[in-house]
Amino acid sequence: MIFKLIKKIGVYLLVLLGLSILVFVIARVIPGDPARQALGPHVSEETVQALRRQMNLDKPLVTQYLLWLKGAIQLDLGDSLLTRRPVIQDIRQYLPATLEIVLLSAVLMAVGGILLGIVATKYTGKWQDGLIRIMSYLGIVSPAFVWAILFMLLFGYLVPILPTTGRISMSMAAPARSITGMFTVDYLLTGNFAGWWDAFKHLLLPAVALMLGGMAQAARLTRSNMVENATKDYVQAQHAYGVPEKKLLRKYLLKPSLIPTISILALDIAAIFGNAFLVENLFNYPGVSRYGLSAMLNKDINAISGVVMVLGLIFIIVNILRDIVVAWLDPRVRLMGGSD
Repeated sequence: MIFKLIKKIGVYLLVLLGLSILVFVIARVIPGDPARQALGPHVSEETVQALRRQMNLDKPLVTQYLLWLKGAIQLDLGDSLLTRRPVIQDIRQYLPATLEIVLLSAVLMAVGGILLGIVATKYTGKWQDGLIRIMSYLGIVSPAFVWAILFMLLFGYLVPILPTTGRISMSMAAPARSITGMFTVDYLLTGNFAGWWDAFKHLLLPAVALMLGGMAQAARLTRSNMVENATKDYVQAQHAYGVPEKKLLRKYLLKPSLIPTISILALDIAAIFGNAFLVENLFNYPGVSRYGLSAMLNKDINAISGVVMVLGLIFIIVNILRDIVVAWLDPRVRLMGGSD
């Protein structure tokens, strides 16, 4: 299993290298001169050419990439044309905000999806099952930004009980110490429970909007796998032996049924970062996805490359964790040395 995991990490690193080449080339072939766009139309040509030389844009594309890759390995992603700061510094500032949303979304998605799948299995063919299946279809076909707009209209204007912009209220001060960069965690660590509650309320709407699609898919997949596994001989045998229904669901049905669900959840959790581009912008939430969207709109090539590479690295980490969890759930994966 360890050898298989090391082999997969090597493959993931090659994928990350391919992603770096792809995003680097795309960011530079987009029409428009990033140096001119950064300085404005009224700056002299000499000043623009000086910035181009500073950004290595006067060199061949292959040389540009090798210089950028050398810097990226040393955690130097260049300077942002938008904020005039190192890109790695911007990412360190904005990434914790997005991680807060993603972590809350992931917990709600996994717990809600699995619980709904169990309930639908327990009441197969009844109205509870039908209601959950209808909710699942609605969640799957509706994009996250649609839910975000609906939540803003409902809870921000019609029934204004939750905040719809920013990370904290204007009257609330930021955490006294920035320990993790995640406000909810930092407020708890510094003992500011009022600040934690305010930050949590600001997280709730964007997190729920982002997790509904993944939760619906997890519920549908858990339900279908548990219904299918219920017909297996070993389950029927346990049922004939008089094993209680709760134990049957928990021990003999749920664990093998979770393996496909965990695989899909890992992809959905990683996809939250992509879906957050629009959702963060709608809620005016200062996360790394909103920062990346601003970089794309302003052709900030260093910021575009940096954000995409960080998201690609997170995607790889999530997939590695998925492989570990699946191996823990299914002994056959450990015995075979991994799963394809």
